[in-house]
Amino acid sequence: MKIELITGDITKIESDAIVNAANSSLLGGGGVDGAIRRTGGDAILEECRKIRNRQGKCKTGEAVVTTAGNLPAKYVIHTVDPVWNDNEEKSSKLLANCYKNSLELAESLNVKTIAFPNISTGVYRFPKELAGKIAIDEVKNFKSDIIEKIIFVCFGDENEEIYKKLLKE
Repeated sequence: MKIELITGDITKIESDAIVNAANSSLLGGGGVDGAIRRTGGDAILEECRKIRNRQGKCKTGEAVVTTAGNLPAKYVIHTVDPVWNDNEEKSSKLLANCYKNSLELAESLNVKTIAFPNISTGVYRFPKELAGKIAIDEVKNFKSDIIEKIIFVCFGDENEEIYKKLLKE
């Protein structure tokens, strides 16, 4: 799998799937979740409501899929990201599950390209360096004959520099 790194707006990325850092209600929030829903339109929220009515809330680390609505992607994979709580071992495992479960779901959908935001590093306060290391490790350790390209879409220069450094290691 090829790994690409860009700084920008995930809602503008042309990819088979983009990943949304969602909350457990699946009914919307701020940050990347708010941006995806605003740009993608009502279809995303409607499908999230159906998922929620069928299964209830989504647990941290799990992933579900909806249409991408008006976005230049086929799917939005919603993964519930962990809030940093100073329990590094537990938080790290939950964040790793976000990537692993998103990739497994993407593979089941025959996705060739998938774009990830910097999961949990905004209002959920996950340390950016640790979050970047987990993201890159999970992607590099995931073996797929289906997924061809993974795009890390960094929000801001700080995240981009962290990912550049980690990808060189």
